[in-house]
Amino acid sequence: MPELPEVEVVRRGLARWVRGRTVTGVEVLDPRSIRRHALGTEDFIGNLEGATVLDVVRRGKFLWMPLSMAGSDTALPGTALMAHLGMSGQLLMQDPQVPDEKHLKVRIRLSASDGMPGQLRFVDQRIFGGLFVTSLIPTPDGGPGGLGETPLPEIAEEAAHIARDPLDPNFSFDEFYRKVKARRTGLKRALLDQTVISGIGNIYADEALWKARLHYARPTDKLRRGDAERVIEAARDVMNAALAAGGTSFDSLYVNVNGDSGYFDRFLHSYGRAGQPCERCGALIVREPFMNRSSYRCPKCQPKPRAKSPRG
Repeated sequence: MPELPEVEVVRRGLARWVRGRTVTGVEVLDPRSIRRHALGTEDFIGNLEGATVLDVVRRGKFLWMPLSMAGSDTALPGTALMAHLGMSGQLLMQDPQVPDEKHLKVRIRLSASDGMPGQLRFVDQRIFGGLFVTSLIPTPDGGPGGLGETPLPEIAEEAAHIARDPLDPNFSFDEFYRKVKARRTGLKRALLDQTVISGIGNIYADEALWKARLHYARPTDKLRRGDAERVIEAARDVMNAALAAGGTSFDSLYVNVNGDSGYFDRFLHSYGRAGQPCERCGALIVREPFMNRSSYRCPKCQPKPRAKSPRG
């Protein structure tokens, strides 16, 4: 599943192509891809046609496009087109003459703009993702809802419960540290908890922990402030490096809005490298069970905590 850097790559691409453009037509080829829009296909289309895309915003792995109707320059109180990429969802910008993709589910036609593709297409092979129109509500802290080109104090209702992510300019380390210390769990579990910090998935958690030289089971209630600062800075470094590489693509299902794959997988230090030497000390990377998934770590650089810690 795409993680924060992959979704941010898509957000930046969309912002370049769709901001300020009006939806002139919508075609739903597979209603399963708008199943989260409870009022059905006609209402989905009716909410989009004639609306202008004001921005493309992301918090964690949530992505939405605030909308305004003709004659309005604000989305508060308003609506947004929410995109959930799931395992294989792709948002592609295409010219009308480009043949339809095999798994095209929704086509959104946009107003003409010099040199810009005329269609936003949602393609999804496995149909775990989808699009739906949602409400925008004021943010609880009065800050911007997420990372966008024009920060506004509004957030898609479905994303309001999650914490800010490490790349959000309004991320508060003090708030993160307070939440972490209040929990009695392992550090990686806390990093994956979207109510503590959003946007960090299994890949980037392992990479951040490797960079910070911390074991995934380090007890959070005993976590020193300096260690917490180190892992957050490591997460930022890893994600920014992934952004520079266009994200991490292990297969052809994750692509950006131009259909290109990322290549950060070539620079992973721990994730997926079981049995290979640690690039820092030479010890062999180990793979261990974790929450029905796996954790990868260097046994020398990331030793087990001395004190008894929570499982996982």
